[in-house]
Amino acid sequence: MDIPADAVVTWGQALSWRLERHLLDPIGSESVAGVVRRLGAVLSMDESLAELAVRTRRSTSRPGELAEALAQGTVIKAFAFRGSMHYLSPEDGGMYLALRSAGRQWELPSWVDHYGLTPSDWPDFRAAVREALRDGPLTVPELGDVVTAHRAYRHLKPIFGEGAGTLVKPLTWQGDMSFGTPRGGQHTFQRLDLNPRWTGIPDLDDAGPRAITAYLRTYGPATFDHVHYWLGNGLSAGRRRIDGWLSELRDQLAAVDVEGTTAYVVRADVDSLVAARPSTAVRFLPGHDQWVMGPGTKDVHVTPQSRRDLVTRKANPVTVGGVVCGTWAPTGAELTVTWLDGRRRPDEDIEHEAARIAGLLGRDLDLRFTS
Repeated sequence: MDIPADAVVTWGQALSWRLERHLLDPIGSESVAGVVRRLGAVLSMDESLAELAVRTRRSTSRPGELAEALAQGTVIKAFAFRGSMHYLSPEDGGMYLALRSAGRQWELPSWVDHYGLTPSDWPDFRAAVREALRDGPLTVPELGDVVTAHRAYRHLKPIFGEGAGTLVKPLTWQGDMSFGTPRGGQHTFQRLDLNPRWTGIPDLDDAGPRAITAYLRTYGPATFDHVHYWLGNGLSAGRRRIDGWLSELRDQLAAVDVEGTTAYVVRADVDSLVAARPSTAVRFLPGHDQWVMGPGTKDVHVTPQSRRDLVTRKANPVTVGGVVCGTWAPTGAELTVTWLDGRRRPDEDIEHEAARIAGLLGRDLDLRFTS
């Protein structure tokens, strides 16, 4: 799709605009739910990192507020991008789950053979799961006990006994259930349609363009390869589908020349992008933060290639103007910053951000530099 460039900007401007959209410069005042909705998804494999990803974007926050938002239903948690658990908004989460379901993995011969459930069995199986959860959240073993009491699903008892990790994923993709508040150190699942904020799973061809637009409004300017990474590699939406949705959005998108790279934003955002000025903000982010995961760690404009392995392995990045320039780690009573960039180290700004992150962690930490 060839769209003439509507504007010319630098990477400094592009990342500055994106920092504002990410509530990182300036730090935002959105609610917990607002932060999650803005980012689209927050990885929740490590709850401490998920909470820090939200809190570092809020000018005022407190420990435990993400878990409270889950309990209150203002955010939901489901299997989503790359098959991992993510916090989503109940208002917008359905569009990502619609894309995740597009591959209909439960209809693959390998699934049918392993679980003994044909595609025609799934509607009744899903209904049995929803019925099992009608009185409240259940752990996986509890859910298995109720579901396998049905003769049709007795053969799944060993699967539930092993955790049913893969079996339950499509049930969250299709909106039958989501994660509830943990109990006794175990995950629970609850009916998603009982959350009054839940807007359901939209039609796929409605969800696709909405998801692209949402991505560009937070992670733009972005190339079409970025869109394919986010919705294709992340959600298995399919290249042909994504290309079709991009074509549908042609009139709503604007091409931007970013130092020779053609990238795209929603047309309504061009003026604010052009008006952006390069940021010098220093931010300490948690490992696997959406700032680096959204564009992907292969994006050298955010994560220089020499630092990619560290970021991929969940190192906590130090960013300056949106570019990963080092890492940070709290160890005992110290907060160690490892500077990896050739530019002058902004010690005063790093000290200020280190104090902020120590406050979020609730610890007195002495700053130490290594290189």
